[in-house]
Amino acid sequence: MAQYYLEPSRTFSEFLLIPNLSTKNCTPQNVDLKTPITKFKKGEQPAISLNIPFSSAVMQSVSDHNMATALARCGGISFIFGSQSVEDQAAMVRKVKEYKAGFVVSRSNLKPEQTLADVLKLKEENQHSTVAITEDGTSSGKLLGIVTSRDYRLSRDSLSKPISEFMTPFSSLIYGTSGITLPEANDLIWEKKLNCLPIVDENQLLQHLVFRKDYDADKENPQGLLDTNKSYIVGAGINTKDYMERVPALVDAGVDILVIDSSDGYSEWQYETVQYVKQNFDVKIGAGNVVDREGFLYLVEAGADFVKVGIGGGSICITREQKGIGRGQASALIEVAEAREQYYKETGIYVPICSDGGIVHDYHITLALAMGADFVMMGRYFARFDESPTKKLKVGNNFVKEFWGEGSNRARNWQRYDSGGKQGLVFEEGVDSYVPYAGSLKENLDKTIHKIKSTMCNCGSLTIEELQNNARITLVSATSLVEGGAHDVIMKDNGLSAE
Repeated sequence: MAQYYLEPSRTFSEFLLIPNLSTKNCTPQNVDLKTPITKFKKGEQPAISLNIPFSSAVMQSVSDHNMATALARCGGISFIFGSQSVEDQAAMVRKVKEYKAGFVVSRSNLKPEQTLADVLKLKEENQHSTVAITEDGTSSGKLLGIVTSRDYRLSRDSLSKPISEFMTPFSSLIYGTSGITLPEANDLIWEKKLNCLPIVDENQLLQHLVFRKDYDADKENPQGLLDTNKSYIVGAGINTKDYMERVPALVDAGVDILVIDSSDGYSEWQYETVQYVKQNFDVKIGAGNVVDREGFLYLVEAGADFVKVGIGGGSICITREQKGIGRGQASALIEVAEAREQYYKETGIYVPICSDGGIVHDYHITLALAMGADFVMMGRYFARFDESPTKKLKVGNNFVKEFWGEGSNRARNWQRYDSGGKQGLVFEEGVDSYVPYAGSLKENLDKTIHKIKSTMCNCGSLTIEELQNNARITLVSATSLVEGGAHDVIMKDNGLSAE
């Protein structure tokens, strides 16, 4: 006989937080959002922690190297999408790891015998205005000069003009040498009024570039998520089909953590994938998605470093509609969090959980954390920003960005939904859509984080752990949902101003 869950499947919108006493030191600037992303033993520190509880979804329309760099700069993490070739995904990981606390490996390089046309083509491809000119055209060759937009005039210079005739030669460059510290490099930049400082070794081989704009960015983003080498931390998504080929390439590229990207993680395919990674590589791996105690414990037994929770709750996900499986995100998270706490009491091992899907409003993030999530994964939220990989379009009078699910015909990510049968996408579990364009990641993320910190202060909590231990959460009725928004008033038009 089938097993029945007679309690309704709840969503975040059916709950509210009840305030606790806010003490005088409970202010947003005192709130610490640091949170573990990998499992650890009681009394020890996790190998990787996030400075903010945010990760961007493993999706083509969300997480590429640009998003990964931008989010890591703010303290969160991206899992670069795996529905692309192994080589392309590994290349994206390398691009993120090249950012090294101000010391950047040059990604735009040419030879002196190449032409202005080559400079313009490279500039269009990489969107870089600074090009390093090396003897062999590589990022580590002998530095012979630098080209910036100040070195040529398109109205006068021929496209066939050799770079050697208009570049700033090495003899005229101000440069740093191996061993220079970042503060010393930045002092030199400010003293000499430079935009870029090349760093070379004793043989004049190019090592790094240090940019003035990166100094400013680092000062504006003190929460940057860095590894021990001062490079940004980055994750990557894998599947249960080509993992024996994909994982070695990602590890070689420097990936810090992996996650199995699947709509349903309670499977032997995931168990085998986790075990393969754990037995062969020194890299962390998360698994999922699950919606109950059994699924969580199964993946923990396999060796997962964190577990993702949620099936069918994403804004572009139609798994529940197509297959009739899933669970309300709040109900799933509550049960998995209880299983995690019981496991921690019994074993002394804490396994972080990620709430994936079901986030409609910013306060849902705080609710997810209060219910036991250590961090959240979001797609729609991040797809709206400049840093996502999709096009910004004008539809009607509004700007939007494209956003499609990994189970859509556009993504064709059949491996994510594979259950051992036909190799292909037989039916869709995601849609192709637009989301309203919202501007820059940092501007929006700062606002969301302030809301979370403010709510945590209302709950008398200065850390996520305190929130999870002390939060008081209540169910709400359908009528109170109406009461919670603006009601019984005549709303002014947005453009209306008082005379």
